[in-house]
Amino acid sequence: MNLLLTLRIAARALGKNKVRATLTVLGIVIGIAAVTTMVSIGQSADGLMRSQFEMLGTNVIFVSPGSERRKGIRQVRIRSLTKGDANAIREECPAVLASSAMVMTSGKVVYNNTNWSPDTMVGVDVDYLAVRNWGLQYGDFFTENDVASAAKVCVIGRRVVIELFQTANPLGETVRVNNVPFRVIGVLEEKGANMVGQDQDNIVLLPYTTVRKRLQGSNFDDIHAVILSAKSAQQMKMAEEQIRNLLMERHGIAPGDAPDFQVQGMDEIAELFGTVTFILTMLLASIAGISLLVGGVGIMNIMLVSVTERTREIGVRMAVGARGVDILAQFLVESVLLSCMGGVIGITLGIGASVGLITAINSWTSGTQWPLVISVWAAVTAILFATGVGLFFGLYPAWRASRLDPIEALRYE
Repeated sequence: MNLLLTLRIAARALGKNKVRATLTVLGIVIGIAAVTTMVSIGQSADGLMRSQFEMLGTNVIFVSPGSERRKGIRQVRIRSLTKGDANAIREECPAVLASSAMVMTSGKVVYNNTNWSPDTMVGVDVDYLAVRNWGLQYGDFFTENDVASAAKVCVIGRRVVIELFQTANPLGETVRVNNVPFRVIGVLEEKGANMVGQDQDNIVLLPYTTVRKRLQGSNFDDIHAVILSAKSAQQMKMAEEQIRNLLMERHGIAPGDAPDFQVQGMDEIAELFGTVTFILTMLLASIAGISLLVGGVGIMNIMLVSVTERTREIGVRMAVGARGVDILAQFLVESVLLSCMGGVIGITLGIGASVGLITAINSWTSGTQWPLVISVWAAVTAILFATGVGLFFGLYPAWRASRLDPIEALRYE
């Protein structure tokens, strides 16, 4: 029996019981739709996460003070980084392209009778924008002289401009930060919200020396962190190793002792988040895939009933020359056809559900937009899995049909 004729016979047999066939494939439809939706949502979340890490800058490495454990429970932050460390990293690590010291602060920004509290207020060095791959919309950034002299200048984000100046040009205007006057010399390019919904444009950048001396009243040269970028993605590991070796030497830490600093590449953090996202996606897809097994059991039950109902038909076919392998092929094709029909419908519903969910999420969140990712490999895998389910759960009923005795089958009522 050729395959085309087998398909026609299988389609005709399924068409005689449309309602039963529809209910049979329902489990497959739900399972495939759920798997497709879960994988697509997971890949969308992974794409969003990676795009957010890319917005942090190019080949970014973050150096922060270490921590010490007291009584085995509490972790107390220790100040171990200085501006000398930041300068040494920039000058003595060949794999480092640019670096910037960072000193965190907070406060209100006041202009005339309007005040605003930025989400982020941080003191940085002249190479901060190069590390973050962030440009200026207009104006200028700090110079070496501004940093060295602790000049009272600032660069502000788009949200701060809107809140304090509306449509007026802020360049050259004076704002007060914690009652200290600062002259606005530049406005940052717009970045939008990050993956947790925080507005990245709600930011004020100041020279880190100015933050230390004029806002915090400190004469110490300790800093909160160093943010830097490697010359290329291939040199990230090399840059991290150079930084560790340099700081171990500068801080007098013997080989084998725990360092008083931490060096983390954003690629490592992004990879970690990607692994977590992948595991969660696969977990959810596996849970959703349980309905595929339920659907497979349903197919087996219906095919067994079909074999019983069509016992006399099987006997007639065998009497006119059909072989056992022909009967086996007929019922296997019917089973696979049921599963593939469920797979195609399930993929269609899954894609529709993915589009609907991503659209809903984007309408609920402000700024951050989830990318729409339709997983082709998930769809192909779903079809193959559905075919496998049809073969696996249809094999036993088909084998039973092929083993029927023709004489007994003809006598069956």
